[in-house]
Amino acid sequence: MSIEFLITTLIVVVSPGTGALYTIAAGLSRGAKASAVAAFGCTLGIVPHMLAAITGLAAILHTSALAFEIIKYLGVAYLLYMAWATLRESGALSVEQDVAHKSAGKVIVESVLINILNPKLSIFFFAFLPQFVPADAPNALPQMLELSAVFMGMTFVVFALYGLFAASIRGQVISRPAIMTWMRRTFAGAFVLLGARLALTER
Repeated sequence: MSIEFLITTLIVVVSPGTGALYTIAAGLSRGAKASAVAAFGCTLGIVPHMLAAITGLAAILHTSALAFEIIKYLGVAYLLYMAWATLRESGALSVEQDVAHKSAGKVIVESVLINILNPKLSIFFFAFLPQFVPADAPNALPQMLELSAVFMGMTFVVFALYGLFAASIRGQVISRPAIMTWMRRTFAGAFVLLGARLALTER
C-alpha cells in the first residue's frame, strides 16, 4: 500500500460531503453516540459502491446514461427530503433532549441511504482503486479489498471525529434557540446545495 494512496484517500475523506454533513448534524442534535452511529452508517453505505466497483457493476453506471440518471435523481430527491425534514425539525438536525429518542437503526438507515444514492461513489471507486493495483498483479481482488477496507476505515475515523467535535459543542448550541434556528437553516441549505451539485454532475 503506497503513501500516495493514503494521502489521496485522506484528502477525499476529509473533504466535506453529504456523509460528513449528516454526521456533524447528528452530533449537534443528539450527541456523541448518535454521531458515532451516523459515521458507522455512512461508512456502511460505501460497501455497495465498493462491491459494484470490484465486480465491474460500476461500469454499467459509467456507460448507461439511464441507470446513472435514475440513481442520481433518487439521491437528489433524498437530499431535498433531508433539507425539508431539517427545516421541519424532524430531520438530521432535530434536537432531542433525550438523545436516545431516535433509534440507532433509523440513524443508520438514513446515513446508509445518503451514500448509497450517490452514483458518483461507484464511479469514484471504479476509477480510483485500479490506479493503486499493479497492472501485472496475478490476483487484484485481495488488493482491492484491502484498499477498500483502508478507505472505509479512514472514512469512519474522520467522520467520527467530525461528529465528536460537533457533540462537544452541543450544549452551547442547543441552549441558544436563535443559533439552532440559524444552524437548521444552514444545514437545510447545505443539503439543497449538495442536491443541486449532484443533479448537475455528469457521468
